[in-house]
Amino acid sequence: MATKNLSNTDAVSKLKELATSIDFALMATQLDKFPLHAIPMSTKKVDSKGNIWFLSGKDSTHNKNINKDSKVQLFYSKAMAMEFLTVYGKAEIVNDQIIIDDLYQSSDDNWFDGKTDPNISAIKVTPEDAHYWDTKDNMFISLIKMGVGTITGEKKDLSEQGNLKV
Repeated sequence: MATKNLSNTDAVSKLKELATSIDFALMATQLDKFPLHAIPMSTKKVDSKGNIWFLSGKDSTHNKNINKDSKVQLFYSKAMAMEFLTVYGKAEIVNDQIIIDDLYQSSDDNWFDGKTDPNISAIKVTPEDAHYWDTKDNMFISLIKMGVGTITGEKKDLSEQGNLKV
C-alpha cells in the first residue's frame, strides 16, 4: 500500500471526492465518554475550505453533545469500492436559513417539515485531522490486479492511504 499524503487544495479535493462518494458517515460525539454516541449522517456538502456540512435536528442528542463539546469524529466506509475516510474535527451548530436552504434536498422531507422547519439546523465540521484509504484504480481494475497477483504470486500495489492536511 502506497502512502500519498495530501495538503491544501489536493487534500480538500480528496476529502470532497471521498465524502461525497461515500455520502453517509458515522458521526461520533462525546468522544471523552464510552460508549461514544455515533449516528449515521448524510453528507450534504464539502465546501472549498474542506468543511463538511450536515443537516440535523436542533433537539437531537448529537446536537446537544456538540453544544457541550465540539470535538467529533467522522467515519466513512464504502467497503465494496475499498474507499475509507476518517475525519477528526470541531463541529459547530449553524442556524443560518441561507445555509439550510443551500443544503436542503427533497429527501430531507423524511426528517423535517421542509426548509423552514423550526427544528432544523446545519452542522459544520471543520477538519483538524483526516486520513484516507482508497484504491489506486477503479474497483474493476483492482479486482483484475488481485486476480493476476493470486495466479502469479506477485504482490500488487492496489491501494493508497495518507493524511489529509486541509
